Amino acid sequence: MIEDDASPISATEAKLLFADWKAAHALVLGVSGGPDSTALMWLAARWRRAMTRGPDLIAVTVDHGLRPGSAREARDVKHLATSLGMRHRTVRWSGAKPKSGLPAAARDARYRLLAKTARANGALHVFTAHTRDDQAETVLMRISRGSGITGLSAMARETMRDGFILARPLLHVSKSRLIATLEKAGIAYAEDPTNRDVSFTRPRLRALMPALAEEGCDVRNLARLASRLARANTALELLADGAERYLALQDRGAPRPGFQTKAFAALSEEIKVRLLLRAIDRVGCEGPAELGKVETLLGALDRVAADNGGHGRRILLRRTLAGALVTLTSERISVEPAPPRRRTG
Repeated sequence: MIEDDASPISATEAKLLFADWKAAHALVLGVSGGPDSTALMWLAARWRRAMTRGPDLIAVTVDHGLRPGSAREARDVKHLATSLGMRHRTVRWSGAKPKSGLPAAARDARYRLLAKTARANGALHVFTAHTRDDQAETVLMRISRGSGITGLSAMARETMRDGFILARPLLHVSKSRLIATLEKAGIAYAEDPTNRDVSFTRPRLRALMPALAEEGCDVRNLARLASRLARANTALELLADGAERYLALQDRGAPRPGFQTKAFAALSEEIKVRLLLRAIDRVGCEGPAELGKVETLLGALDRVAADNGGHGRRILLRRTLAGALVTLTSERISVEPAPPRRRTG
């Protein structure tokens, strides 16, 4: 990609952006009507028109019903999609809306409705218009929450989610280039006022970006950090895969899932955290375990194992986390589903 952040995206560049998905049967595009998703739709349509055979493109607008103008914006997207020769669907988030955690709930609803439309149209891929700017903001959000390496890797170009592939063709493109592309093409777009509402975390962090950029912490460098950490995370996951296979050989014939205590203790701390997290998520029933809680549990396991190395099969420690029961003896660390919670009252 050209590094000029103010230049429109050429047809040649667009061809490269979408090349990975030219053999797909159908592609669903999440299009809200804002500049990023409108550019995604326009670029995808131009790319598709240049092909003799290619994917069927379906633009989908999720109307969350949270703003008075959302229905009109959906109609505007439909009009543009039709002019581009693309099918369009408007789907609505119905039902009561939460009073807290609204952005996360709206995002989950959006992905759920996009997935439903993809399945109905035989599509395995859903495109979203996340940009390099979004990637940088995500890194900042996760830094503020103390995320680990996996979290700081931020968004990937492709991710499996709820049975479909979530793809982000514009992840390495700046927002300014998308706006320049639309302006050159004479394509109008909507502005969502919630993107400037500082009662939400992301707009507050967005407002900090100019000051951070003056200190070198700009969008480009934050996105580069995410890319480098994603590379490191991939390497660590491969090491964890190898360690998991090694521990399985050491623990062959064990009656319950888990690890041989001495073999597990010999691993590096990062790999132990990852293996414990994997095991808990595999058998737990309360959603993904929090990294900080897994780290605390690992610390307790390491301390107790070091202080009680010769007590046979007597239980040294037993903890529940995320619906999993973790039991330590001097021989094994077992991880199994936790018993149902007792009802009170």
